This record gives sequence, C-alpha cells and structure tokens, in this order.
Amino acid sequence: MNFELSEEHQAFSDSVARFAREQLADGALARAHAHAYPWDTAALLAKQGLLGIALPEKDGGQGGTLMHAVLAIQQVALVCPKSADIVQAGNFGPIRTFVEYASDEQKARFLPDLLGGRKLISLGMTEPDAGSAVTDLKTTAQLEGDHYVINGSKIFSTHSPDAELFLIYVRFGPGVGGIGSILVERNTPGFEIGQPSSFMNGEKWSQLYFDNCRVPVTNLLLGEGGFKRQIAGFNVERLGNASRALALGRHAFNVARDYAQTRKQFGRELCEFQGLQWKFVDMAMKLEQAQLMLYRAALEGEHGLPSAQSTAMAKLACNLAGWETSNEAMQVMGGMGFSQESLVEYCVRRTRGWMIAGGSIEMLKNRIAEGIFDKTFSQRPSKA
Repeated sequence: MNFELSEEHQAFSDSVARFAREQLADGALARAHAHAYPWDTAALLAKQGLLGIALPEKDGGQGGTLMHAVLAIQQVALVCPKSADIVQAGNFGPIRTFVEYASDEQKARFLPDLLGGRKLISLGMTEPDAGSAVTDLKTTAQLEGDHYVINGSKIFSTHSPDAELFLIYVRFGPGVGGIGSILVERNTPGFEIGQPSSFMNGEKWSQLYFDNCRVPVTNLLLGEGGFKRQIAGFNVERLGNASRALALGRHAFNVARDYAQTRKQFGRELCEFQGLQWKFVDMAMKLEQAQLMLYRAALEGEHGLPSAQSTAMAKLACNLAGWETSNEAMQVMGGMGFSQESLVEYCVRRTRGWMIAGGSIEMLKNRIAEGIFDKTFSQRPSKA
C-alpha cells in the first residue's frame, strides 16, 4: 500500500505551500494576536482560490475534493496559523451545509460574498441547555403567513461578532424529526447579537438572541426532518477542525525543533540531551499517526461523504496529537515558548479549544465505541 500523496495532490500541496511562504509568512505573528478579523487576508486567500476548494464549480467553488481542502489548511497553517482559520471557514462548517442544501436563489444571494472573502457565515447550534445533547435545543420557528417567527438563543457561535449570515438550528416541531435550520441575516428585526465574550483561544463569540424574529420563508434551509441530513454534513466539519489541530501541532513541533538545534545550555545544544530527544520522538510519532488517520478520512470523501466513524477517529487523533505536541513544544522552549514572541503558545491555546469544539473528545470516544460494537449507547438516563 502506497502512503504517499498522489502526484496531483502533491503538486497542489506544494503550490499552496509556496503561496503561503511568499504571501503569508510576513505578519504571521501579528495576525495571530490581532483581535479584528483579517479581511484583507481573506480577500487574498479568495483570490488564490483557497475558499470553496471542495465546493462545486457551478456554485462558485473550485471543484476540488476534501483532500485538497485538508492539504490547503495544513500548508497555510505551517506558515501562518491564523490564516488557516480563514481557509477552514471558507471550506468547512456552515458554508458546506449551506452549499449542500441551499436553493439556487439562496446561493445567488449569499455565496459570491462568502466565497469572495467579503462576508462570513456563522453556525447557531449550541444553546445554554443544549451542547453535546444538541437535540435538546429549544429555539423554535413557527410559520406565520410568509414568515417564520423565531424565539430562543444560541451560544458559542464562531465568527458571531463579524458574521453577516447565520445558519440557525431551530425546532419546527417535537422530537428529533422536528429539527431543521433557517438562515438569519444580521440586522433582521428581533435578532440581537450580544456583547462579545473572550475565550482562551483568543476568539470572541457573542450570544445570539431571537425575540419574535421574523424571517421570510425564502430563508428556510431545511425544514422538519432535516436534522439527520444536517448532522451527516457536520461530520465533515470535523475534518476541518482536525486539520487545523494537527497542523498547529506540527507548526509548534517545527519551531521547537529549530530552537533545540540552536539553544545551548550547559555548553550543549538542547537536541543533544536524551530526555529532549525522546520528547521529540514521541511528538513525531503522534503527528505521523494522526496524519494517516486524517488522510484516510479525507480520501473517503473523494467519492461521497466520509463515514462518521472515520471522521470521529481522525478528529480525536488530531486533537490529541495537536494539543500534546504543542504543549510539549512549549515545555521544550521554556520561557520563550510561553512568550507571545513565539507562535507556540498560540498553538497551545488553539489546539486546546478544538478538543471541545466540533464534538468533545469524550463524545468522540462514545461515537467510536458505538462503531466498534455496532450498537448505540444512549447517554440519557433509562426510562422507568
């Protein structure tokens, strides 16, 4: 079995790497610590064709595959970790769900700006009482004439302070079958975006409030019965999360490796100490193992959606490898790794967050166990 990239994938990867070195290396540290969304970088990435990589050409995408999107995120992150977030936002998450299920009219309205790096779409899924148990969501949408009236709230929505479009999971009726989604535009009457809250990873997210928010029926994405289709697409989102986590772990590894070859203590380079050599061996093993699992899941997507089992295993492996490697890289570098003069501490903070976002590592283990035993294990209490 050949574990090398195909000639076409390798050429694409090399092309993205070259672009990243030439266009994104300068200013990478400043971007990581800037609070404002880097719209200029988003426009640059869009011009390069790195937004909508795996989306159909008829919709304004590049017509590539999941593997191309994964490779792009990784190569960009190795040079400028913050810019990889933009590539992720333009290829995974709510934009994929939108393209999969939006009408032609909806695509014509929103996609040009989203793929042009001029606007962002945010996902409203999590609620104060519905996190991992997402089917407990309470936000409702009731049909009144030619509008849906939405009431409820959402939390932890990435890009919420900056987004112009929000893909909101809502309840049209009881049970799992009553869950679907609707598109809500910024400044819609009855829709309030709360004050941003700061998080450890450096991002700011706003709570979303819906108080008799009236949205035209033309903004319906998936009505009743749409949840299972939505969540199937959400499995793909895990590959975007996994790609960034692994790439930032590798970025931190590379920085620490270079540091260990130049920094001296007790008259010797750090890399000459066996204790640190073993740390690097452990880090390299974790990165390579996770890389293969990520590639396997991405290649499944060459001919349809990758399986939930493969995406869960890839995300779990990449989350752990990214976090453990970046944390060890910081330890190797000591005070310099802990300083914001290096991107290593940024990698630590970012990879830690991805162990929660997009499916916590505990929920991933539950999902993988179900695949192993071919059986569903409910996390809810047994009915009396």
